[in-house]
Amino acid sequence: MKPLFSTLFLVSMFSFAGAQDGIITLDQIFRDNTYAIQYPGQSRWIDDGEGYTTLEPDMEYPGSKSIIRYNTKTGEKTTLVSAKSLIPDNETKPLSIHGYHWSADKNKLLIFTNSKRVWRRNTRGDYWVKDLETNELHQLGKSLPASSLMFAKFSPDNNRVAYVSHNNLFMEFLADHKITPLTTDGTDKVINGTFDWAYEEEFGCRDGFRWSPDGKKIAYWQLEATGIRDFLMINNTDSLYPFTIPIQYPKVGTTSSSSRVGVIQLDSKTSTWMKVNDDTRNNYIPRMDWAGNSEEIVLQQLNRHQNTNNVTICNTRTGQSKIVYTDKDPTWVDVVDDMRFLDSGKSFTWLSEKNGWNNLYRVSRDGQKEVMITPDNYDVVKIDLIDEKNGWVYYTASPENATQRYLYRVKIDGHQKVQRISPEGQKGTHQYDISPNGKWAFHTFSNAGTPPVTSLVSLPDHKVIKVITDNESALNKLKLLNLPPQEFFTITSQEGVTLDGFMIKPPNFDPGKKYPVLFHVYGEPAGQTVLDKWGGRRYLYHQLVAQHGYLVVSIDNRGTPAPKGREWRKSIYAKLGVISSSDQAGALKALLGKYPFIDESRVGIWGWSGGGSMTLNALFRYPDIYKMGISVAPVSNIMLYDNIYQERYCGLPSEKQEEYYNSSPVNFAKNLEGKLLLIHGTGDDNVHYQSAEVLINELIRQNKIFSFMSYPNRSHGIFEGENTSRHLYGTMLAFIKENL
Repeated sequence: MKPLFSTLFLVSMFSFAGAQDGIITLDQIFRDNTYAIQYPGQSRWIDDGEGYTTLEPDMEYPGSKSIIRYNTKTGEKTTLVSAKSLIPDNETKPLSIHGYHWSADKNKLLIFTNSKRVWRRNTRGDYWVKDLETNELHQLGKSLPASSLMFAKFSPDNNRVAYVSHNNLFMEFLADHKITPLTTDGTDKVINGTFDWAYEEEFGCRDGFRWSPDGKKIAYWQLEATGIRDFLMINNTDSLYPFTIPIQYPKVGTTSSSSRVGVIQLDSKTSTWMKVNDDTRNNYIPRMDWAGNSEEIVLQQLNRHQNTNNVTICNTRTGQSKIVYTDKDPTWVDVVDDMRFLDSGKSFTWLSEKNGWNNLYRVSRDGQKEVMITPDNYDVVKIDLIDEKNGWVYYTASPENATQRYLYRVKIDGHQKVQRISPEGQKGTHQYDISPNGKWAFHTFSNAGTPPVTSLVSLPDHKVIKVITDNESALNKLKLLNLPPQEFFTITSQEGVTLDGFMIKPPNFDPGKKYPVLFHVYGEPAGQTVLDKWGGRRYLYHQLVAQHGYLVVSIDNRGTPAPKGREWRKSIYAKLGVISSSDQAGALKALLGKYPFIDESRVGIWGWSGGGSMTLNALFRYPDIYKMGISVAPVSNIMLYDNIYQERYCGLPSEKQEEYYNSSPVNFAKNLEGKLLLIHGTGDDNVHYQSAEVLINELIRQNKIFSFMSYPNRSHGIFEGENTSRHLYGTMLAFIKENL
């Protein structure tokens, strides 16, 4: 393997050289946070939107925060909960607020603190209840282990709280603090009220229970993980002897957790199980909620192929179920997060791509009638608010530019007279948190190179009432650097596919010269790289690379979730690595023909996760044009990844063996000719370190020379531990300088 002594020398050299005026340094980005962006405190709409609460620093207790209420219209400010009032008995410091939620009557406050990470997010910790009428501050679940409570929620009558601890559900009465177990069979294999790794990662499922509207029942998921093999990660550094960390991880083609939904009658503490499908292991239940009343729940159930989504309504007393609506696609269908019952439960909203675009429909409760609400010639990206009272749906879309996002509204009744709400003059990305009454919104705007500005605006006129965070300090520092713009373009590949891209040119760019180019790629259905929005530290890093004399380019290939229609997104089914890399290579060849200032002998590419896989695909499938690549945390063989994700986009391996082979970059490693740097965290619970070692073995077998950097016990994001991000990006920069 190639020695790294020269790499380490270059990292040190760049750190020293970066102190010049007008030059971004690695230390500024990853250690000193010189260009750090400020975001508003956790804001919560109250009183239907006529007020909101937020967290603000408390001067009396430095480092602590109070909860402040603002009158939305007048701006009148009131301290609802001071930091001082959050000091527990026999303590001297206020609780650190990691999250908070109000009871329905706004007389009680639920505070999440002392939180711990579960996979990607901090979803377990301690919960306290602050009673604003009695001023009492009480910790929930005192008899349960510290930092073990999850997803605590007030009952609709404000008198109880339910939560999960160690895979069991509990209910606690606020009057006498009596704790009642609602399930008792929870183990590491029987999971009540929350989810296993795969459900969380691939369906976004974490909170696994719902109070009924009348507060008399709780509906909850139960997953049974017997049969799922543990993947063992090894920790070599945190003790004298190594130890293993088991993770329930269903690989492609292997057994899944069984899933079912039960409803607890709180008066009797008995569960009724919904009778949905006999094969609970080869069907998924990724969404569940109450069906517009307290007697029925609605489920979304996907088959193992994930190409059929059955909307099923269940009677909570008998468990009997009925499929009322089915959405199908030859490739895959997505779960719907914007299903809401209207007309006192007579109809519901539904998002589907069945007409070629992602549209919102209004469907009768029996599924027999449906009306398209949003226009049928472009994609809805996101539903921001369904305002049934006033008859509007607010949604995010971008009909003319897939790199940008704007807010629109249309009538719920399907009369498609669309109104654009976002200002015409602000090109970029608009994001909204709209009040329940539809009169106000927290609006965040940014574009490439411009940090986000968050304001309180009135709707639908979009008048700015108050600027909440302007990030003026960061913007002024960036202006001093005189950074070149991130230029957006479209390019038509040799296959005739029009693709979006961006380019950052070096300072003092001379079109008469030849420049090396570094491509940044992701290329999978989970995200776009070509977005006209603030890009954070990665944008700054790309500017740093450009300052060292490189062009930085990114292309969004087919299969990325751009609002370009169903065919764009789903053309990659069972050909993910094949079409994606073909689009990338075709775009590169077209760019070489269009821009003579690109040095075709010095073309590099880098990416992370799916982008790491795309980097391998580029180097292995098109070795004649890519001379260097940095692959971070890649899936080298898609058979090694989890079944939910990979089977969604490639089908079942028993049916598509050839497609699985062709979509796995490791099978083409023999073609490597350029320089490769492979980076992986040994504690990656998502894309396992196994993936790196499988690739390493194949590269050794093929006698291919490459560079490798492992990060002990770091997860998929490779950020844990002191100086980790600084070191990783420094290593990357050094490899770029040495090999491109």
